[in-house]
Amino acid sequence: MTTSEATEALNHPVLRRLVDQANSLSLADRLTLLKGLIPGTAAELTPKQFGGLIAELQLKGERFYEAIEHPGEGRATRQVRGEREIEGRE
Repeated sequence: MTTSEATEALNHPVLRRLVDQANSLSLADRLTLLKGLIPGTAAELTPKQFGGLIAELQLKGERFYEAIEHPGEGRATRQVRGEREIEGRE
């Protein structure tokens, strides 16, 4: 799910189960879940931090669509910057 040093301490097996369960929902239910998580998440962030989160989510989507368009090419040919590049961990 992530390679960021900021998330190394997370319980990835538990998070993976939650993500898998959420992905088993219909698209409408997943969208409702995402929208339902926004108020609690925004309440714990500054407006600037929340804007950064939204930018990260958009980047994640752009990278997904790029990967679909260029299967098997990997990071070396990526046009959309990834987390490693943004964080200077290339």
